[in-house]
Amino acid sequence: MPAMSTRGFQITGRAGATASAHILCVTGPITHSTAPALQEAVRAATSTSLIIDLSEVPSVDSMAIGALVRAYVFCNKSGRKLMLVGMNHRVRNVLRLTGVDSLFDTYATIPEAESALG
Repeated sequence: MPAMSTRGFQITGRAGATASAHILCVTGPITHSTAPALQEAVRAATSTSLIIDLSEVPSVDSMAIGALVRAYVFCNKSGRKLMLVGMNHRVRNVLRLTGVDSLFDTYATIPEAESALG
């Protein structure tokens, strides 16, 4: 998947350690203007497990929360597993405050998430 970018925001996709995993590496804040690119990247990934690496995401807004919840619903409906990795305190806190943190399997690193896949 080619990189998608919008002024300081970028999403790059790559294969995971197993054939069933795909990793989306997000760089930059997820906001009202960048959230659609995240949704598009999630829809374009066809693997049975999707890992979204948020380690380079400094902040998220309400549109980002909506995009992550839509990613969860999209993956859940299609029988795919969604994992979030590398969230900083600010991003983790926003997910907690909005009450959606329990939807996501979260890990500190990509290797930890891939290990959880079995």
